[in-house]
Amino acid sequence: MLSALANRLTFMTIGQDQSPFLVFGAPRFDEAEIDEVLACLRSGWLGTGPRVAQFERDFAAFRRVKSTQMAAVNSCTAALHVSMLAAGIEPGSEVITTPLTFCATINAILHAGLVPVLADVDPVTQNLDPDAIEAAITLRTRAILPVHFAGRPCAMDRIMAIARKHGLIVIEDCAHAVEAEFQGQPVGTFGDFGCFSFYVTKNVVTGEGGMILGRSEEQIARAKVLALHGMSKDAWHRFGDEGYKHYQVVECGFKYNMMDLQAALGLHQLARVEKNWQRRDEIWRHYDVAFASLPIVLPMSGQEGIRHGRHLYTVMIDEKRCGVSRDEFLDAMNVAGIGTGVHYLSIPEHPYYQQRFGWRPEQWPRAMKLGRETISLPLSPALSDADVERVVAAVEHILSA
Repeated sequence: MLSALANRLTFMTIGQDQSPFLVFGAPRFDEAEIDEVLACLRSGWLGTGPRVAQFERDFAAFRRVKSTQMAAVNSCTAALHVSMLAAGIEPGSEVITTPLTFCATINAILHAGLVPVLADVDPVTQNLDPDAIEAAITLRTRAILPVHFAGRPCAMDRIMAIARKHGLIVIEDCAHAVEAEFQGQPVGTFGDFGCFSFYVTKNVVTGEGGMILGRSEEQIARAKVLALHGMSKDAWHRFGDEGYKHYQVVECGFKYNMMDLQAALGLHQLARVEKNWQRRDEIWRHYDVAFASLPIVLPMSGQEGIRHGRHLYTVMIDEKRCGVSRDEFLDAMNVAGIGTGVHYLSIPEHPYYQQRFGWRPEQWPRAMKLGRETISLPLSPALSDADVERVVAAVEHILSA
């Protein structure tokens, strides 16, 4: 099957100009980011400094909270790790989360000395099923870690009700959901902490980077200390214009701080966040129409009261319906010069977690099925209309083959 698909796609390009490979998740940078990075380099201040502080203020305004509720860090993984520590969750406690996520979600729980407990997902929203959360709670449960998968907000009304009922901490993984809102409220502001990613494929890009949003100003202050070696003063305050400030190490912290060089990108990415969201929404709607008659399962349509972050456009490739397996589809798209993604193989598919916890994919059948069938198509504001048509044409040709 794959050979036939590859041959057909290769034949399609004979005698035509070869288009460059369409990189999955390629970011869009304008001159403003480039100019800001150059200004940062010329300033001589590359580490944590004034641009990081401004990025924290701007992000706080964007999410409609106080700037004192923000801590910029070097990744969403760091944000999750530090949040669990700042929340004061005792080691050995259980944290309930989804099996349909990137490994960083689980690894952060382990780094914090906690025990991950998986609850299955809703097969339509692909987010944590609140009923499965309730069923997974034990006497050792101390927190829920919902992941707003692909940019779709979790059912935060039900999740917060469960948390209040059982006295649980909530730490939201918002890596996919910078712009997302649930019933008019930004995600990341429901729980005790919200953790955001600015990785190169995300909706706001700093190359590597993350942000912690904390409900408690006291806890976010501790998170900032933990994120920079446990020092009481960050480098900007130690070496600023007001003179040297002595620091004290008050905890055993980590090297998780964001650099001004990263924030230089983030400042202008954030300024265009709405414009970029609108472009991704336009591409999303075009895909919905173009693929409506194909034998693939499209992402769930809009819900009332939900603003989707439009981070991932995931389709399901069922071999019986499509005549091609998911992995054959991935390879055929690559032959067509189009990058794709898999978000994600379920966590129990990976050998490390199988060996450490004895997990098997069949224990969470919905996540297992989704993980084995999913493919993410390009959805970047950097895509031209011609790029989008290339994606549509390739999908149609692969399935018709």
